[in-house]
Amino acid sequence: MPHRYFTTEIGGGRAALTGPDAHHLADVMRGRVGDTVILCDANAVEYTGTVTAITSGRVEFTVTEGYPSAAEPTVQVTLYAGYPKQGKLEEIVRHSVELGVHRVVPFFSRYCVAAPKKEEAKQQRYNRIAAEAAKQCGRGILPQVALPLPDFAAVCRELAGYDLALFFYECGGVPLRSLLPGNPACPPRNIALITGSEGGFSPEEAAAAAAAGAKTVGLGPRILRCETAPLAVLSAVMTLTGNLE
Repeated sequence: MPHRYFTTEIGGGRAALTGPDAHHLADVMRGRVGDTVILCDANAVEYTGTVTAITSGRVEFTVTEGYPSAAEPTVQVTLYAGYPKQGKLEEIVRHSVELGVHRVVPFFSRYCVAAPKKEEAKQQRYNRIAAEAAKQCGRGILPQVALPLPDFAAVCRELAGYDLALFFYECGGVPLRSLLPGNPACPPRNIALITGSEGGFSPEEAAAAAAAGAKTVGLGPRILRCETAPLAVLSAVMTLTGNLE
């Protein structure tokens, strides 16, 4: 399978890579004129690129006409993940990108064990992890990891912008299957998934989510770890919307 790279320098039948990606193709992969790769414009459009020139820090291509990425889901899912301790967020970011997430938004809440620390530097690392995962699994976009929201109230203020917001509560709720795929004539396209940190959610936060329009959803009789729940619910949503077929 050809290697995959993202670039904004693409158009008019030509494209270019610069920086670390050019180094990777030219020096690590030992690319040569005539080699082919997949180039993505980060807007779910892909191109087959043929190397035409390799210079220091730059690789140039001719490209075919763009075609839609087959890897992008029909739903745009934002994962709001309660900030976990240690390095668990890296795992959540990496695997959620593989499963088709559009954006990851960490947040702090009442029972979070973790505390804010050097979040700007961490965000850069999380976005590098997301980009690596997107290339590895064949995505047509670069999913973004946002800076963490300071509290659960900030999460609730964002929920009005979604067709469907799902709040996954350790104390139970309606089955996910009852909410998806929903009305076949008007399926939700823009979905928010909200999962908690190690400490879960307070009753007041659960009430605030419901007041903000989120549907409270249960995940069965087992309590899932904070790094397991996001991947379980994302897998379930992708399955119920036909995006794991």
